[in-house]
Amino acid sequence: MMHPMQFRCVFLIALSTSLIPCFAPTLAADVRATVKAQVNQRYPALLELYKHLHAHPELSLCEEKTSARLADELRRAGYEVTTTVGGYGVVAVLKNGAGPTVLVRADIDALPVKEQTGLPYASAVTAKDPAGKGVNVMHACGHDVHMTCLVGTAQVLAQLKDRWHGTLVLIAQPAEELGGGAQRMLADGLFTRFPRPDYCLALHDTSDVPAGAINYTPGFSHANVDSVDITVRGVGGHGAHPYKTKDPVVLASQIVLALQTIVSREVKAGEPAVVTVGSIHGGTKHNIIPDEVKLQLTVRSYADEVRKQVLDAIPRIVRGQAIAAGIPDDRMPIVEIEPEYTPAVYNDPKLTMRLVALFRSVFGEANVIEEKPSMGGEDFGEYGRTEHKIPICMFAIGVVPREEFEAAQHAGKPLPGLHSPLFAPAPEPTLKTGITAMTAAVLELMGGK
Repeated sequence: MMHPMQFRCVFLIALSTSLIPCFAPTLAADVRATVKAQVNQRYPALLELYKHLHAHPELSLCEEKTSARLADELRRAGYEVTTTVGGYGVVAVLKNGAGPTVLVRADIDALPVKEQTGLPYASAVTAKDPAGKGVNVMHACGHDVHMTCLVGTAQVLAQLKDRWHGTLVLIAQPAEELGGGAQRMLADGLFTRFPRPDYCLALHDTSDVPAGAINYTPGFSHANVDSVDITVRGVGGHGAHPYKTKDPVVLASQIVLALQTIVSREVKAGEPAVVTVGSIHGGTKHNIIPDEVKLQLTVRSYADEVRKQVLDAIPRIVRGQAIAAGIPDDRMPIVEIEPEYTPAVYNDPKLTMRLVALFRSVFGEANVIEEKPSMGGEDFGEYGRTEHKIPICMFAIGVVPREEFEAAQHAGKPLPGLHSPLFAPAPEPTLKTGITAMTAAVLELMGGK
């Protein structure tokens, strides 16, 4: 026989479970049909916009023409537009009565990558990088997808003003690839000159799921990203007489190995962190021991306390290795931690799961897939780290046609991913999914039913 308390617990669990569908977010059938019709109607023009943006990429902090095109598209959609916010940032505002304020962000910069997709609208652009070196330029991270989805979402929501109330803030953010664009826009008054949002949303493309599917990650989804430069100094000399030198090549090699003990022996087990030495340069000739060797590091973490722990450990370990090698005080290594860094993205769990329930109702349970956190970087996290602690959520949309995706999975063949010269999203399913998902998300948060 069941104890009365056991019966009460089971009853409450069953009752709470049965109530979940009643409160699960959903998009009304007529609204869903209207959104679909709007997206289909606008798709030909949006496809041409996408091809234009893909063929005319601009590097970080050089997004002048991209910014101007987006500003023009958003003005024609009926938004009040401000340009040159934090560089070439664009802010578009549409007020529609009392209600919440929702910000939707798209990043607009491209990468110094030579496109090898063979697409008829492939980029042939070249430009000068910050060092003055000529480079090829490509939207190898899919920011052209993000921008087109922003414009499409803007157009559809402007036509559905009877379905939502509040203030919509759309931003085109420069310099995401440098990790500083979000901070530049915030420093230029994004949350003071313009309506401060109650929620911040963004999407990103991915080849980890097929087109038509959505990835989500509650909590931490992207890492803190820090850059560290180390100059290992020694006393150079002839390679035949190493005893007359203090060899910085050997010391640099010992430092590379010693730095790996930070994650393996100092960071608490289970706390994610990465210390990678991505560059090591020193010396000019076989038989010359140089005076110095230069190292470049990327450091990844999620929790701020872990970030501090790792960054504090690096100078200590470097100095300790130098002391052990007998380096004189005036030749100690120089450790420089770049002050600008990309903060971790923390997707507000409550907001994320609210959108997940909505996406499942729109795209089907099988097409909404939870993804493990990444150690990649994304400066979208900045918008949730101000004093206002605004809930944020970034979700991902697939770019590969399902047949191609499944064939690659079956063959065990990796698909070109972000930053690859072969990265080529399939426009139609990708753009339609992105616009529909973001439109539905905004309608959910702004009272659309």
